Amino acid sequence: MRDDHMKAVKEIIGAVIKNNINLAAENWLEDFIQSADQSAQLAKVFVMLPRKTGKLLVAINEDQQKVLDTAGFGYIRYWTIDRLSRVWLLSNLNLDDKELLLSTINPLFLSAEVNEAVALYSALPFLAHPEIWVKRCAEGIRSNIGSVLEAIMENNPYPSENLDEAAWNQLVLKAFFTEKNINLIIGLDKRANPDLALTLIDYAKERWAAGRKVNPQLWRLVGKFINAEIFDNLKGGLQRYDQIEQRAIALAVFQSDYQPAKDYINTFPELKLALSEGNLNWDSF
Repeated sequence: MRDDHMKAVKEIIGAVIKNNINLAAENWLEDFIQSADQSAQLAKVFVMLPRKTGKLLVAINEDQQKVLDTAGFGYIRYWTIDRLSRVWLLSNLNLDDKELLLSTINPLFLSAEVNEAVALYSALPFLAHPEIWVKRCAEGIRSNIGSVLEAIMENNPYPSENLDEAAWNQLVLKAFFTEKNINLIIGLDKRANPDLALTLIDYAKERWAAGRKVNPQLWRLVGKFINAEIFDNLKGGLQRYDQIEQRAIALAVFQSDYQPAKDYINTFPELKLALSEGNLNWDSF
């Protein structure tokens, strides 16, 4: 995102925070922002913040929400005020030196309790020097705490814009494995790749072998890479007689360039009809 857009977003967030906290909390936050010794004070302020702001869900007016939606940050409507305030605080640190910024924020990750960790990972899209947070983000994917994983995976543009392919694929696979809301992963279709498709096929086969269902969203990441090998595996899914999964596989095939798979789908009258009616899309699963 361009700097001017991010500046506008931060200004809106600042206004939202001001409308959701009392004057004493506002002055306390402002004193820190104006401080000349932020690096020394940050850890204490970060921990104390919820006591000042409270933990209620944020209230955002219609005009503010429109700006946030346009910029791609409309999802903050679901945050609590302490989470939003922590993110805003981190994004407004007056630390121009990259190494100083890293050495100031990084220790917070190491000592964070759950809500603090959620705020830290939520802040990644707002932090300066996005390249220095890649390792931290990749490490966060290994967490077993659901809310922390959701902060990284759902409604967070940072991973798709900054992670390498291996880390991105691990994020997506873990999102399926931990049953996160796949539709909320930003950049999901853009970052689809052949290695991920093959990994997800293997995951689907393991689910089938255990008699378990496969999230239909999995097939949206397979469609464009369908070849003879993947097609053989898709046949197995189509023969399981699960209508939702059949339709998801059919949609993936429809969006592919592999004609033998398209011809095979046409041998299923119900799937052929569903595709011809044009009502199937990934939001319907």
